[in-house]
Amino acid sequence: MRPEDLLKAMFKAGVDVALPSVCVPAHLPPKPKGRTVIIGAGKASGAMAKALEDAWDGPLEGLVVTRYGYRLPTDRLEVVEAAHPVPDAAGRAAAGRIFELVQGLTEDDLVLCLISGGGSALLAMPAEGITLEDKQAVNKALLASGATISEMNTVRKHLSAIKGGRLAKAAYPARVVALMISDVPGDDPSIIASGPTVPDPSTKADAIGIIEKYDLDLPANVRRALDAADETPKPGDPCFERVENIMIATPQASLEAAAEVARAAGVTPVILGDSIEGESRDVALVHAGIARQCAMRGQPEKPPCVLISGGETTITLKGKGKGGRNTEFLLALAIALDGLPDIYALAGDTDGVDGSEDNAGALIYPDTLKRAEEAGLNPKAMLADNDPYTFFQGIGDLLETGPTMTNVNDLRAILIQKS
Repeated sequence: MRPEDLLKAMFKAGVDVALPSVCVPAHLPPKPKGRTVIIGAGKASGAMAKALEDAWDGPLEGLVVTRYGYRLPTDRLEVVEAAHPVPDAAGRAAAGRIFELVQGLTEDDLVLCLISGGGSALLAMPAEGITLEDKQAVNKALLASGATISEMNTVRKHLSAIKGGRLAKAAYPARVVALMISDVPGDDPSIIASGPTVPDPSTKADAIGIIEKYDLDLPANVRRALDAADETPKPGDPCFERVENIMIATPQASLEAAAEVARAAGVTPVILGDSIEGESRDVALVHAGIARQCAMRGQPEKPPCVLISGGETTITLKGKGKGGRNTEFLLALAIALDGLPDIYALAGDTDGVDGSEDNAGALIYPDTLKRAEEAGLNPKAMLADNDPYTFFQGIGDLLETGPTMTNVNDLRAILIQKS
């Protein structure tokens, strides 16, 4: 098997194990005495709605919002599309309707929530005193700041009328079961889609601290609204007594599925971790160092081996180019490896979209820099301009999968072959 084919097969295995058609049916709760109301938000939520319909033989009603292009046909559930990563009016309208659907229920009713990554932007219901335009400005500032996903969602929770446990509070006293596909480091349910059904341990002061830490340039009324807002529901609040949050797919499970593909091909997998964070180009330097040690010293593993990692790196935007965290990681990795023989790599977002472009990620080869030079591309200048998409597009090495209908964060694999 060619190195690039093995890497692509590993990526596919990591995606396939997290598909809603695989993981939703096994976690469905018993049917209630009363109504079953379905709500959902996230990049995988449209596929989760389809999987639920296929597995549930009783009455269903509800609304799910997913990213544009991620909707699957459903008969009993309404699925609408909205913008990600910056929210739009469609997301705001869907969030308002979802909030209304869960109110006025009884303890005999069930609210079944289909939650996945991307829900923070898609479930756009601004808190009092904040407009959609304010939310858009906040999201854009956060995305460009280099803040971690945990920090971003802490701010989002405290500027929302539905996130940070507020959906669960609105649904009380109905039973709430949330099926979650994790896209966050450590699988913290309070961070996934900003935790609409989860107690929020963070505070307004934490959100203000993050805004100040990154010196975010935000509309003046955002800070005023944040100061005036009520705190999110905290652990111990009675509204969570009848809430169950279930993790049905995780980044670690996807890394293990990828590792099995490598093992079957006679390549030893080394899983470095499922919750790696940090600036993309800095994480690339560390990965390059480990790959070089394997290739030249046989440590921590002798070739043929493959280094596998997950998590969500960040980018502090300083240039004007195009690309996402996975292509930025790979461009920095290629520069650090400097054409070292027998090393190949793939990095991609398991949802099929790296940042806001049309690719999941990209691949690098031992001759990546050589081919780039022949194509008239300057790797270091393009990295400085945050332009990795253009770089990999220029040499034909983008990884393009289309929407995968799931989202368990990034999957990176660095293959070190025998010399």
